[in-house]
Amino acid sequence: MKNNNSNKRRKFLRQIGATTLASAATPFASFAAQEKAEERILRYDRDFSNNDKVRIGVIGYGVQGHFDLSTALEVPGVELAGICDLYKGRLVRAQEEFGKDLFVTRSYKDLLDKDDIDAVLICTTDVWHSQIALDALAKGKHVYLEKPMMHKIAEGYPMMKAAENSGKVFQVGSQRVSSVGYAKAKELLAAGEIGDLNMVQAAWDRQSSIGAWEYTIPDDASAETTDWDTFIEVTDKMEFDAKKFFWWRAFKEFGTGVAGDLYIHLLSGTHFITNSKGPENIYSTGQFSYWNDGRNMPDVMSGVMQYPKSEEHPAFQLNLRVNFISGTGGQEIIQLIGSEGTLTIDRNDIIVSYSKMPEAPGFGGYDSVFTFPKEMQERMAADYNAKWSEAQQKRHPKGDVIYKAPEGYSDHLDHFTNFFDAIRSGKEVVEDAEFGFRAAAPALACNTSYFDKKIMNWDPKKMKLV
Repeated sequence: MKNNNSNKRRKFLRQIGATTLASAATPFASFAAQEKAEERILRYDRDFSNNDKVRIGVIGYGVQGHFDLSTALEVPGVELAGICDLYKGRLVRAQEEFGKDLFVTRSYKDLLDKDDIDAVLICTTDVWHSQIALDALAKGKHVYLEKPMMHKIAEGYPMMKAAENSGKVFQVGSQRVSSVGYAKAKELLAAGEIGDLNMVQAAWDRQSSIGAWEYTIPDDASAETTDWDTFIEVTDKMEFDAKKFFWWRAFKEFGTGVAGDLYIHLLSGTHFITNSKGPENIYSTGQFSYWNDGRNMPDVMSGVMQYPKSEEHPAFQLNLRVNFISGTGGQEIIQLIGSEGTLTIDRNDIIVSYSKMPEAPGFGGYDSVFTFPKEMQERMAADYNAKWSEAQQKRHPKGDVIYKAPEGYSDHLDHFTNFFDAIRSGKEVVEDAEFGFRAAAPALACNTSYFDKKIMNWDPKKMKLV
């Protein structure tokens, strides 16, 4: 994928939005109001390769398994060879979709034993990620593993080692890092478009039962139809609970809550855009606000992370938020704040807003000077105006620039294209095991911080808690 930066430019069809002008209780409001935003459509070239067939198996055919498979099959030369799921109904559905001859199984090991499968998509509960990924690599399969990479931080180290030693492609599924919009944001930040980065604010809010993981439970759900014994094989033993099987993200025994589901996207995006290796301090807090459905993971959560100065970026603070009962109706935002402006990334679109301080220091207005004797005020004002020109005393307003992904653009498809290109050509993937671990570990540390009510200290170079 490459960006074409000689894009068509056209004037945006509206004035700068109210949010931008809200800060205009300043002497510069009248100037800002006259500025128009400019919209630029991001163009890029995607090369699809069909030179080699890649046969895939899917392990976990729930919501994300369906989406991952349908997107993977859009890449030319990719074929489906089998599906595994613990719920019988999903295997029935798989054969309804792909024919009675499709190989289906409730044992992922049966699928890994198939010689005609080159790669697997692992879309299971978080608690099974590490074991299945390790087994798949040991069987010589390429691995596309849904985020977060692991359920516990300690599980990540053997996974990174196994991925490195296997010689196989290992890609973690945080698809935004393959986005043409994120690539543009990375380019703009590196070019100094917003000055020096000092803060990132990131939110992924929702306001729906489905968004809060209350997925519809089939009316035949039972210990037998879901193979409950296998489901709990890597956890403490417990009685069958349909909610825990189908709403597993809400339970710490099986999932990683909002941190592993959504913080992870925000962290992956932030790390990709800034080239960061990770934070050094992590703190998270949360609460149960609305979804009183038996879950033991909070539905509102905030995190604060401090990133140290490095060769890649200045020191900055990252503020994370997930709200499952947000009156916004839901949003997905990463906002990078610099000394001269902001980069706001809304899914795959970007708004660059500029605000550069005047060269001259402040004088007058909301200032202590009016409290001085009148003669002193006049003398100091004359001295100030003699030292600083009118131009140096003013902000120079600049309209927003809006970068939009092409209509119908899919970062999910780009992520899978990257994965299969790597299998065919040996090129590097965007989100390898180390990248996936560097994003997942701070997210999981947020859960530890929340439950233990303490600040977590992380060494981003050595990739370990300290």
